[in-house]
Order: sequence, then C-alpha cells, then structure tokens
Amino acid sequence: MTSYPVEVPDNSPVFGGTTSAFARFGHAAAIRSHGHLFISGQIGRRPDGVPGETVEEQTEIAIRRIEEILRLENLDLSALVDVTSYHVDIRQNMPGFLAAKQRLVKAPYPAWTIIGASGLASPELLVEIQATAAYPDAAAR
Repeated sequence: MTSYPVEVPDNSPVFGGTTSAFARFGHAAAIRSHGHLFISGQIGRRPDGVPGETVEEQTEIAIRRIEEILRLENLDLSALVDVTSYHVDIRQNMPGFLAAKQRLVKAPYPAWTIIGASGLASPELLVEIQATAAYPDAAAR
C-alpha cells in the first residue's frame, strides 16, 4: 500500500505556528492513499495558537484548516465524502456549530457523523473535525 503524508508549510497563514503540533503529537496533517485524502482531526485554534472564543468561531477555524489542507492537494470542500465531528457540550454548542457549518459547507454535502465528547485535547476546545476527501477519478493517486 502506497501512502503519502501531506505537510502543511510552516508559513501557512491558516495554521501559523500551530503546525508544530503535528510533530509534537506524532501525526500527519493528512495522508493521501488510494484516491482518498484522510485529514486528521482539526481544531479551532487561530494561527497564533489561541482557540476561538465561541463554538461558531472554533468550527469556522477547523473548517478553514480542512479547506487549507484540501487546497494544498488542489481540492476544495466539495471533495469531502465523509466527515466526523466531535463536540463538547453537544446540545449547548450545536446551534453555533451548525451556523458555521451551514455558512461554509455547501451541497453536495458529504456524509457527516456528529459525536458528543466529554472533552478534547485541551479544555478550551469545543469541536474537532476529521474528514476524508476523494480525488477526482482522473487524478486518483
């Protein structure tokens, strides 16, 4: 099986100084394999490492980070086929999450699983989003 890591450049305006977390936690931002792009869970930290103040802001940041990884592979959000999001205080935070999601993710929609969680890697984080995208058939790798 052939797979290739996708690396986010250190000077990324979307990720900023947060790219060091990939090495610190021992994972790639994404892996390209068999015509799919598997994107690691993205969180709502701004480029300076500070988390967004609301679940809506954190969701927007996480989706923008996914969008940036897709851009590095010449894809966009329409390439998403499967998404899983993890939510702290899911009932309280769902309206803000949905507001950002509906503003940024347009049809055709990917499959999406929403899971409540008691916590994420840091106590200030409210949402984490992992995704899988498919390359167009002509460009399958």
